[in-house]
Amino acid sequence: MISHTLLFLAQAAAPAATKPDGGLQMVVMMLFAFSLIYFITIRPQQKRQKEALAQVAATKTGDRVITSGGIHGIISNVKERTFILKVDNNVKIEIEKSAVATLLKASEGAVSDSNS
Repeated sequence: MISHTLLFLAQAAAPAATKPDGGLQMVVMMLFAFSLIYFITIRPQQKRQKEALAQVAATKTGDRVITSGGIHGIISNVKERTFILKVDNNVKIEIEKSAVATLLKASEGAVSDSNS
């Protein structure tokens, strides 16, 4: 009885010993999955973020902007970390540079004040 059990256990363990490359396949699949995720999601996001930072750094007085809160205005002063934004006649607010969502150059989207 014991010899039959030992023989059965020896036969059951034999197939596992014949596949030593199972771990290598797992590593290759993990590397493939990580590279796929990197090139589809992480890399494009980094490019967009870098472009947005360059765009905000290139802003100057007179540019029209839209903040992430939806406020439209014209930059009247550029400071180190903030902008002074002219929202209306005699109304200026100070916003963080990171709050700029859309940058329109001074010539783009210029609306005349003839309707006020």
